[in-house]
Amino acid sequence: MTTATTVRADCAADPAGALTFDLAPTTAPGPEAVLLLRQRGATATTVRLPLSPTASGRLRAVLPTTTALPEGRWDAYVEEPGSDRTLTVLPGLRDLRTLVDRTPDSGTAAITSRVPYPTVDGRLALRSWHRAPHAEAGTLRVGPTGMSAEGVLYGVEAGEDAVVEARLPGKPTRVHRVPLTAAGEADGFAFTLPYGPLATEPVTAEELWRLWLIPSAGAKAVRISRILDDIWCRDKTYVYPSRTVADGVLATPCYTTANDLGVRLDPAPA
Repeated sequence: MTTATTVRADCAADPAGALTFDLAPTTAPGPEAVLLLRQRGATATTVRLPLSPTASGRLRAVLPTTTALPEGRWDAYVEEPGSDRTLTVLPGLRDLRTLVDRTPDSGTAAITSRVPYPTVDGRLALRSWHRAPHAEAGTLRVGPTGMSAEGVLYGVEAGEDAVVEARLPGKPTRVHRVPLTAAGEADGFAFTLPYGPLATEPVTAEELWRLWLIPSAGAKAVRISRILDDIWCRDKTYVYPSRTVADGVLATPCYTTANDLGVRLDPAPA
């Protein structure tokens, strides 16, 4: 008899962002099993969620928004009682409709977002964010010489001297600031960032400028990201047009693999 090494789970999200994992009845382990969420990386943090039987005879684990889950990517496993092995969890149905266009109250001090997704090799994983404060990017427009963006600020208020700061990692002197402009909603923000000031020096390789919101003079910088929906990785799904600036340098708004907003500069093709 072949011993099972995998188990399949359906996932669903509620309006608050809590997740349920229902194990498929044909592959479910014993009733005392637990669902493991194991963070990738050096920390190897593990969160254990008890599995309880449902009225339909399945086993269900619940991840409430109150459970601490540090930012990062988490792989899902099932641990069976009395066994030193774990079962790899495969993705089943994923009902994430409530995460689409999720809009927490703007007075929320901290934003938590978790999105289950299938990995390239077919396993179930979870992308987690926890931001306090948080600047949620919204509509983005690409103009001939720059980009404009709107969003909502959580956990902090923007003062009259608030700015958006473009930073080039590893080069602390390469910084460009633009003021916030009027936004159409309470706690909203908007800005226009021209590309030219980012390309004042020769660009011989890709440069990824990171965008931060500074709510007031001396305040902590807030990373501008888009995490409040069902997209676990935006870098390949949200693609914006490039514009030519400064002797053929190409400037392109983009999201990173962590869903942070930035501008990428590339040398123009020869």
